[in-house]
Amino acid sequence: MDTSLEKRKRLAYVAQRYYLEDRKQSDIAQELGVSRPLISRMLSEARALGIVEITIHEPGTRGTRLLERLGLSSSIRGGVLVEDGRDNDETNQALSQGAVELLGRLGARRLGVGWGYLIGQLVTWLEAHPQPDSSLTDICPLVGNASIPARNYQSNENVRLMAQQLGADPHFLYLPALPESLEEKQVLCSTEVYRQIYQQWESLDTALVNIGDYPSSPDFASLVRYGSLLQRQRACGRLLIYYFNEAGTVIQSDQDFAIQIPFGVLRRCPNIIGVCSANTSAKALGGALKSGLFTHLVARQDLVRGLLE
Repeated sequence: MDTSLEKRKRLAYVAQRYYLEDRKQSDIAQELGVSRPLISRMLSEARALGIVEITIHEPGTRGTRLLERLGLSSSIRGGVLVEDGRDNDETNQALSQGAVELLGRLGARRLGVGWGYLIGQLVTWLEAHPQPDSSLTDICPLVGNASIPARNYQSNENVRLMAQQLGADPHFLYLPALPESLEEKQVLCSTEVYRQIYQQWESLDTALVNIGDYPSSPDFASLVRYGSLLQRQRACGRLLIYYFNEAGTVIQSDQDFAIQIPFGVLRRCPNIIGVCSANTSAKALGGALKSGLFTHLVARQDLVRGLLE
C-alpha cells in the first residue's frame, strides 16, 4: 500500500476520534501508543492537508444563506429561518417571534392575517411580548370566522389581540368562513360588511399567510366545496383555506363557498409572508413556493434545507 495513502488514513482516523467522537488527545495517544504532542501535530497536519475542514457559522448566517439559495429558484426575497427547539412548542414560539421581527424589518403598516396553529401561537407570543410601538397602523383578517371553538381559527379575536399588542387599529370581518352554501356566500358578499373588509384587503401592504399540509385538520368542508377535485389534482397543501398541488397550482372550484380574501387580490399585496409551523411538511412548502405567491418566508432551517437538498 502507498505510504502516503496509509499516512492520510491514519491522520483521518485521529481526526475522526478527536472531532467527531469527542475523544481527548491524551486518550487517542494512549490508544495508539504515541505521545500527546504527536497527536496534536497530526491534527494540525490533517487540517493542512485538507483532511479536516473547519467551518464557523456566525449566528444567523446559515439561515441567510439558505434564504439566498431559496431565492434563486422561487419568488422569496427574504425572511426568517429558525433552528429547531427542544420540542414543537418551543420551535413554534421561535417562529412566532421571527414573524413579528420580520414585520418590523419590513416596516409593515396595513397587515392582513390568516389563521391556523402558528397564527394562534403568534398571538400567544405577543401577549407575553407586546410591541406597542410597532410600525403597524391597521390589522384585518384574511378569512372569516370558523365555527370551530379552537382559538387558532377565531379570526376576529386573533386580530383584536394582535392589534392590542402591536398598537394598531383592528378591522373585523363579521361573516363566517364557511357559510351554508354558494348562494348564501353570494348574499353575504353583497353586504356593506363585506364591502368594507374588501376595501381593507385592497389597501394591504403585508399579509401573514399560513402554509399547512393537505389533508388538513380541521377539514373545512373540502368535500362539499371541491368534490373529488382535490384528489384528482393531487392537492398537497393549504394556504388560508385555498388548496394547492405540488406544481404550485391553486385549485379552483365553481362550488367553493368559502369567504376569504380573493386570490387575485391577495397576489397584489406587496409583501406576502408565508409562515410554516413546526409540523409543516417539505411537500407543502415546496408546492406553496412554486405558486409564486410568497415574497418572504418564516420557517424551520431544517425544513428549508431538506427542500433544497
